[in-house]
Amino acid sequence: MTQLTDIRKPVEAELEAYQALFDRSLSHSDGFLDTALSYIRGRKGKMMRPILVLLVAKEQASRQGKEVGQSTLMSAVTLELLHTASLVHDDVVDESNQRRGQESVNAVYDNKIAVLLGDFLLAHSLRAAALTGHLSIVETIASLGGTLSEGEIYQLANTHKDEITEDSYYKVIRHKTAALFPDCARLGALSSVPPDEKDKDAAERFTQNSTRLGAISVIILQIRDEIFDYFDDADIGKPRGNDMAEGKLTLPVIHALLSTQDEEMRQVALKVRNLAASSDEIHSLIQFTKQHGGIEYAETEMQRLRCEALQLLSEFHNEDIRTALTQYIDFVIARSI
Repeated sequence: MTQLTDIRKPVEAELEAYQALFDRSLSHSDGFLDTALSYIRGRKGKMMRPILVLLVAKEQASRQGKEVGQSTLMSAVTLELLHTASLVHDDVVDESNQRRGQESVNAVYDNKIAVLLGDFLLAHSLRAAALTGHLSIVETIASLGGTLSEGEIYQLANTHKDEITEDSYYKVIRHKTAALFPDCARLGALSSVPPDEKDKDAAERFTQNSTRLGAISVIILQIRDEIFDYFDDADIGKPRGNDMAEGKLTLPVIHALLSTQDEEMRQVALKVRNLAASSDEIHSLIQFTKQHGGIEYAETEMQRLRCEALQLLSEFHNEDIRTALTQYIDFVIARSI
């Protein structure tokens, strides 16, 4: 049994119900639109976001002696629709023709179709949020949509700045698609708290801790994904140096630059950010990062975040859920692609 199978085990039935709901939301009576949606529907990943929603919700539901309800399933659907819409739009903005080794929607169709399809998914995400019956969930999804757009703007604005800091790096993460993971955990908590819950403080604490757990998960996920970009591996679905080729300065290179204060490499990094660096300059910056502890620092940061996550999980009552979420964190840290 694989680690991912173990993680999914406590919510296997709920995941099946979620998948059926999600597939129905990506169907349409119009032939052309249904074909475009089916292309998206066929690009299923590991379902890490809905798994997180359902695991958090099951922890809360088990405290009440209840099962995960329809509002939680709809919460998972609305977040995944929003995530999918953001990816479709991001590929247009980034002029990217590939997404994890497959052709992007804008490459298969064109930018106009991709933008309209993303808008369609956004509208259906809000509809799914309304169907949860929780105003707080609708508010969260509406705010999250704005946050994702802010992230793209922050990243574009950074190309015109000379400042290179970890603070600006984390700010972009918090406002891009990474923002979805904290809200996965948050909506898992919100959707499973009964309306007549008497202990409001305990419910709020659980929601806050779950949200932080989601934030930790995605920062680890982001850092691991960035480390991949410093090594050759065709299975990853993106070539080495792709982040820098897109003007992105990630945590490993930021640490190497800040720890060495190397002005020559800093100037190369600014050229990377402005999409003015040559392939040789990108290669030199990659080697510089690896030689000056950038990868090791990123790996140490993941372990520090893991310890924080375990502290949060110590307050979870359901042993199966606690174990699954621990494995969830470890899976993200150790994954090979």
